[in-house]
Amino acid sequence: MKVFLIGGTGLLGSEAARVLMSRGHQVSSLALPPIPKGADLPGGMKLSFGNYLTLTDDQLREHLRGCDGFVFAAGVDERVEGPAPIYDLYEKFNIQPLERMLRLAKEEGVNHAVVCGSYFAYFNKVKPELHLAEDHPYIRSRMVQEEMALSFAKEGMDVAVLELPYIFGAQQGRKPVWVFLVEMIKKMKKTTYWCQGGTAMVTVRQVGEAIAGALENNVGGKTYPIGWFNLTWSEMLKLFHKHMGEENKKIRIIPTWIFKMAMKKVEKEQRAKGIDGGLKMVKFTEAMTSQFFIEKELGCLDLGVTYDDIDAAIGSSVQLSLEALEKKTDMVAMKGE
Repeated sequence: MKVFLIGGTGLLGSEAARVLMSRGHQVSSLALPPIPKGADLPGGMKLSFGNYLTLTDDQLREHLRGCDGFVFAAGVDERVEGPAPIYDLYEKFNIQPLERMLRLAKEEGVNHAVVCGSYFAYFNKVKPELHLAEDHPYIRSRMVQEEMALSFAKEGMDVAVLELPYIFGAQQGRKPVWVFLVEMIKKMKKTTYWCQGGTAMVTVRQVGEAIAGALENNVGGKTYPIGWFNLTWSEMLKLFHKHMGEENKKIRIIPTWIFKMAMKKVEKEQRAKGIDGGLKMVKFTEAMTSQFFIEKELGCLDLGVTYDDIDAAIGSSVQLSLEALEKKTDMVAMKGE
């Protein structure tokens, strides 16, 4: 299969390319410079530099022409803040460009497409009592993105949306998403205070396997909830402590009402800065203190995802986050920073 991938120099895209090429597929990618310093990009991937948001339709068609598969591993997530209404930003980066790419891919005869989405879309469907899409612009945008993507799954195109959870793994030269959490833990000197609840998670390699499996096996339009490991926040924080060299540090679970008060402070600071967040943190408290668990039978096993070492993946994420905080090396930041 010949595959065109948006985001091939990113953490997820580069791993997807590595897995695909190990299975005999050809991969080309369009990405923004610079390449993260020290990044181990897969050899053999045909890489072009450019901004798919500003290229013309004809320029994008050239990349898609002759391809059997298309992967969208780009966009922004809930950590990005900006002027209100923040939904406009998600529409700009997550919805409109994907709709355009899927339209062009279909016109060029691409038969298989995979979209990297969010597990919040899955929980919006299975936990309607939390009103996730109704209350949170980011989650609403992921639902719209998902529904739009699946609308292309007809007349010869298969479309899979991967509803991805917390992802661990690191790419040298790229600032990890976990810097904020490592920094928070470091600021809490003797005890790490956190809420109850927990989350599903996977490693970067497992995401690469899910992307490859979806390209190879998905038929029609389908969403795949992706999760392999289910950890409470306490269990996850213990692993963070271990890799930060603070293995004996205590973890104390605070009452939900205290956590909600802390989230009120976060929203107050956002308003003072004139910015809007993708998650309304006070309303998100109920979700944050829930167990957002996903069993591997719901998606991973169908796509051929295999076991990986989550401890090691968390360790690599933590170590690179520490390097970022200590400014040991230059790193490419996430979009919006």
